[in-house]
Amino acid sequence: MADRVTVIGWDGSPLSRAATAALSAATLVAGAAHHLALPEVPGPAERIRLGSVDLAARRIAGHRGSAVVLADGDPGFFGVVRTLRKPEHGLEVEVVPAVSSVATAFARAGMPWDDAQVVVAHPRTLRRAVNVIRAHHKVAVLTSPGAGPAELALLLDGVHRTFVICEELGTARERVTVLTSDKTADHTWRDPNVVIVVGGGPEATVNGAWIAGRRPAQREDVRGWALPDASYGGAGDGGEGESPGLRAAQLARLGPRTGDLVWDIGCGSGALAVEAARFGAAVLAVDSDPDACARTAAAARTFQVAVQVVRGSAPHVLESLPEPDVVRIGGGGVPVAIAVADRRPERIVTHASNRDEAEALGAALTENGYTVECALLQSVELDTSAWTERERSVVFLLAAVRSDLAP
Repeated sequence: MADRVTVIGWDGSPLSRAATAALSAATLVAGAAHHLALPEVPGPAERIRLGSVDLAARRIAGHRGSAVVLADGDPGFFGVVRTLRKPEHGLEVEVVPAVSSVATAFARAGMPWDDAQVVVAHPRTLRRAVNVIRAHHKVAVLTSPGAGPAELALLLDGVHRTFVICEELGTARERVTVLTSDKTADHTWRDPNVVIVVGGGPEATVNGAWIAGRRPAQREDVRGWALPDASYGGAGDGGEGESPGLRAAQLARLGPRTGDLVWDIGCGSGALAVEAARFGAAVLAVDSDPDACARTAAAARTFQVAVQVVRGSAPHVLESLPEPDVVRIGGGGVPVAIAVADRRPERIVTHASNRDEAEALGAALTENGYTVECALLQSVELDTSAWTERERSVVFLLAAVRSDLAP
């Protein structure tokens, strides 16, 4: 194993004394081409072009001498340190950090970033990165080949955002460009780059933030979930599909999370759409009723979450929507259930007012590759002044999981 392994971050500025001393003693240096060209790299040292970090780690583990790994920015922030410290490599590393590329990008833009989400986009995670952009006001994206600014903009498809594209930060070829998302896909961008994406709701203006990645103005006065429908600015349709108890059960079965795209078909008052967005998911709320669309948009503004409202009739309107992860079907019956199942989301929830309807929905989902559970939910609201029954709700809840994912 190497006698000593030092990971040095590089942000384009002169290397620190500690970094220079580690390099001068190195007998093996790993890094990208522009790192290996630095004048501080000793001539006699063995040089490794850093492609696969795991392969480089194995080479370093078998080396006798002092090894240095050079990486852009802070190597402990979505960098090489995590891979080098894997137990199978047996390496103990010292880290000399530099300013992270994300911090540099926000500095170039002159923006605070304690309220920003930070994501890494690879071809396999590109869609999830885009869902975070849909759901949050400010996102920094560490891109990769095949998952850069153009691909991000194309997948947003009609969702307006502002892109700040920072190319080759810290080098002589550094360039910072500000464009709207509809113009970004028309350009070719150089790697590596960091993209700051802004939009999707108001920026935080409240002082005293205490946790990174969150906006302190995001209705922290609201505690709890499955709030009464009146909390969302209207009475909705008043049916069983809008009851807080059913909504709580549906959200529990769906489990919306950051990186997901939720379809809420038949969004009604917007209550479920807003609550899913409060979990950090991106949400498309669909309804044919213009009043329902207006209520949902108003509720999203009230709770300061990003919900994209789509007016149209299911199942036809669903054909043009991006791929969902989880779906709540608030109405439309078997034809909508089949259309949703054809898009293969991980989970689907819906409800029925009677057993025949529940059996028809369950059969349709089962025949289209889902494992279905059904529960009869009954809730009784009491008038606590007299402890008498005020309202009773009975509904069938169907929860479906794609069969290849079912336990």
